[in-house]
Amino acid sequence: MAEFVYPPVVLAAKTMFRVLDNKLRVEGTEHIPATGGAVIACNHVSYLDFIFCGLGAQPAKRLVRFMAKQEIFANRVAGPLMRGMHHIPVDRTAGRASYDEAVRRLRAGEIVGVFPEATISRSFTVKGLKSGAVRMAAEAGVPVVPMALWGTQRLWTKGRPRTLTKRHVPISILTGEPLYPRPDEDPEVLTKDLRVRMSALLDTVQAEYPEQPSGEEDRWWLPAHLGGTAPTPEEAAQLDARGR
Repeated sequence: MAEFVYPPVVLAAKTMFRVLDNKLRVEGTEHIPATGGAVIACNHVSYLDFIFCGLGAQPAKRLVRFMAKQEIFANRVAGPLMRGMHHIPVDRTAGRASYDEAVRRLRAGEIVGVFPEATISRSFTVKGLKSGAVRMAAEAGVPVVPMALWGTQRLWTKGRPRTLTKRHVPISILTGEPLYPRPDEDPEVLTKDLRVRMSALLDTVQAEYPEQPSGEEDRWWLPAHLGGTAPTPEEAAQLDARGR
């Protein structure tokens, strides 16, 4: 398919982050297939994660088609961009159609990006995952490639003001070894395995992150188990339940 929108958007994003001196550390790209379909399953800590997940596949020269809620496609600004980049709208009242479209894209050799936690993790840990990522990969006969992002929450996350012009924020993007689901395997077991892999990647990028909070008030972007003031997973689940 023709790519008139995606390359300029990628270039604009790279230029903006270069101007802001947001140092991107991208590792593990060798795990992203150079050709053929694959599902990238990424953790979710920021409203900007789809941008950085997509940038994580750039060294492999792959464009990622993200599954995103229908409301974004209805937006008068974001909608044309999302359609121009051939992302996949998800109508939660008719989810089967978007799932089938994702499988079709995977079989056609494309990379589909998903955030299997479904919503942003307020605790900055990996929440329980939906099984869709492994199910569509098994059906299409493609691998699931786990990915972890860290630092993106400092720019814009749930419950915090946007700081999109904040300078010098390091962003870490780490891709792990692929998982090859088979149709005869239990998707719930596979999903638990995927969560373990994503959590291990996130632990790594958190441990290797080059900055620490500058003071007590800045500890909000660290998870509780690392001494931060982010909600614990249990507290985050309660907040999510109240939000629903």
